Amino acid sequence: MRIAVASGKGGTGKTTVAINLILSIAQLPEIDRPAKLVFLDCDVEEPNAHLFLNPDLTRQEEVGIQLPEVDFTKCTFCGKCAEVCVYHAIAVLGQQVLVFPQLCHGCGSCTYNCPEQAIHEVLKPTGKLEWGTRTIDGTILQFGRGVMNIGEAMATPIIHQLKSQALKDIPLVNGTNNQDGLAILDAPPGNACPVVETMRDMDFVVLVTEPTPFGLHDLRVAVQVARDELKLPVGVVINRDGVGDDSVTQFCADEGVPVLMRIPLDRRIAEAYAEGIPLVEAQPDYQEAFIALYQRIKKEVTA
Repeated sequence: MRIAVASGKGGTGKTTVAINLILSIAQLPEIDRPAKLVFLDCDVEEPNAHLFLNPDLTRQEEVGIQLPEVDFTKCTFCGKCAEVCVYHAIAVLGQQVLVFPQLCHGCGSCTYNCPEQAIHEVLKPTGKLEWGTRTIDGTILQFGRGVMNIGEAMATPIIHQLKSQALKDIPLVNGTNNQDGLAILDAPPGNACPVVETMRDMDFVVLVTEPTPFGLHDLRVAVQVARDELKLPVGVVINRDGVGDDSVTQFCADEGVPVLMRIPLDRRIAEAYAEGIPLVEAQPDYQEAFIALYQRIKKEVTA
């Protein structure tokens, strides 16, 4: 099963929920625990899950996008490459071919459609993937994260490559209670392309919000993206419950979106977070609540 934990805005507690969910599942008895546990930090612009999970990072690899490079001994300047590029990243002006790396998405259309086979692709590094593990009471948690290079603009290709490698052995549930593996993906904040890429091909999306006007505004957009556009089942976790009003609860009731869990506004939670201590370690009583969250998600997915 694949679960993305996302939020319409930053600072709602998305990473807190993702981390404590995977740590709680890792403590389950073997008969109730998925055979394989994977955690992916997809917030490649500012990954921080490692500060709480403390994995032993043992491997890294450079990743990026494939940029077109023109062989002018073959090019006839026909303009087909520019014609098929929807991002306007390549232009043909007379006897010149101009490539704009900042606009290129590495889709390969120009290379594929060149009638003279005058274009080949070269890797432009935009970041790296890091891999490691952490053992929790005998349970091995596989950890992966993307880290985007400073100054780069496109997080989506890094997230795509992170998912492609890590989720090969984590199948979608497809209506059955699949215990072969579980992946939890900590999405970037917001509702832009990196979030969409993280949500894509998930079994379920957990949307973490707070009961404030800002939280409600961004939750509306997040529900539209995940449920209405990507056609994924969604549920909400309300963090800092007790502040603000009940407008988020009312919105969920009106939209038929289940509220899966409520985490109260508690200074002790913030203090533990500031020290890099997961909630279920600082306050072990919360482990039962996160296990209940996991069971509720499974029920929603297999319904």
